[in-house]
Amino acid sequence: MKKIPMRTCIVTKEKLPKIELIRVVRTPEGEVQIDLTGKQNGRGAYLKKDREVFKKAKTSKILNRHLEVEVPDVIFEELENYVN
Repeated sequence: MKKIPMRTCIVTKEKLPKIELIRVVRTPEGEVQIDLTGKQNGRGAYLKKDREVFKKAKTSKILNRHLEVEVPDVIFEELENYVN
């Protein structure tokens, strides 16, 4: 049996399989991107694939604190597109 990697959502604090989460990463250049591969270089934070979680992350600015940089609104709009 293959081991399933588990990660913690920064908003809900739930431990979930990595495939059920979306990784947002701050690259070494300071740019914020959505990492669909899960392997991009930089500081990452995981969010559950749920609209409510994205809204809460935006209003509470928890993603800004985890990535230690201002996250542009465009990132939150892109996240919502992945959930459709």
